[in-house]
Amino acid sequence: MNTITAEIITIGDEILFGQITDTNTQWIGAELSAIGVRTIRKSSVGDHKSEILRILAEAEQRADIVIITGGLGPTKDDITKTTLCEYFGTSLAIHEEALVFVTEFFRKRGREITDINKGQAALPLNATYIPNTRGTAPGMWFQERNTIFVSLPGVPHEMIGLMTDEIIPRLKQSFELPVIYHKMIKTIGIGESFLAERIEAWEDALPSHIKLAYLPSMSMVKLRLTATGTNVDVLEKEVQEQVIKVLPLISPYVFGYDSDEFEDVVAELLKKSGQSLSAAESCTGGYLSHLITKIPGCSAYFEGGVVSYSNEAKMHTLGVQEQTLLAHGAVSEETIREMAEGVRKRFQTTFGLATSGIAGPDGGTAEKPVGTVWIALATPQQTITKKLTLGGTREQNIHQSAISLLNVLRKVLLNIPLD
Repeated sequence: MNTITAEIITIGDEILFGQITDTNTQWIGAELSAIGVRTIRKSSVGDHKSEILRILAEAEQRADIVIITGGLGPTKDDITKTTLCEYFGTSLAIHEEALVFVTEFFRKRGREITDINKGQAALPLNATYIPNTRGTAPGMWFQERNTIFVSLPGVPHEMIGLMTDEIIPRLKQSFELPVIYHKMIKTIGIGESFLAERIEAWEDALPSHIKLAYLPSMSMVKLRLTATGTNVDVLEKEVQEQVIKVLPLISPYVFGYDSDEFEDVVAELLKKSGQSLSAAESCTGGYLSHLITKIPGCSAYFEGGVVSYSNEAKMHTLGVQEQTLLAHGAVSEETIREMAEGVRKRFQTTFGLATSGIAGPDGGTAEKPVGTVWIALATPQQTITKKLTLGGTREQNIHQSAISLLNVLRKVLLNIPLD
């Protein structure tokens, strides 16, 4: 079965100027993948006719389907329709069905239609009219020179409505599409290169119709398995067999699959354990508590937290000894141990979490450079400490510190040996 390819083009200066975030291409790409269409390129172009014409010509040479969003408004800066007329060598004309629709659209809202609004019903003569039930700019479908072109409004909820109700069903009818099945394995606490080394032999032995992609982000790496075929049930079974094969190699680092979020996974483990939690934060400044409390139902296990930023706060609220701070400093194994034990005692919880470090961008020394962070987890039996050496921005260092500590908690809850 031949691969059906698509290219997505967004039109508008506001995207290139960074004035709005392009969410359309992400959504369209996911929906196309779900029906077996492989997106091979995504592009953004400003409101310039010559650039739009050039990118249309390039896309036609590459893809079976070209999906365009944006530039369909009623004002002079919206030039997509006139540019498409020039590209296809045709002209605009009022489409009667579109005119009736846009007239009724305004009538229902108690407004008279203007000449500018009537222009929304002017379409290229070679376009198939696609009614837009969520706005006044219709979608357009062109089938030219063995390529399907689809032009959609840039307003996300209008685009989504047209894609869902009209375009996806039409694409399914127009092509014999393969089935594409994705499975995501989510890992934490291991870098991309180390992960690749662990699973190299397994990856090399994957069947040709199952592909692996590494998707790294801060603190985490997602492994995406993509299988292509004709039967989704068969593909799902084959992919699951591969997951079972790889898990023994990476199980301590796997926290979930597909839509699982790390904080949700840790929260569920805490709920099931029936144990309680408190937090003492210095360098994370409350961010750790934010990650914990953003989960609904966290009151079942989270008792409270302390942001002990100064040495005085560490002493007065957590019971850190003055001699500990004088001898070792706030960013030290000795201090973080007392912080974790102190917050656990203060809130009478099963676990006490603590963070202290130098998030940056300044404040570092030769002995303790920016990115030096100590984290700790106090339990009824022991206090676990860990030194992190981070190299990101202040925000990244704060995030990684909190996530790393929650990962220590995850491992303790699951009885996974610590590194």
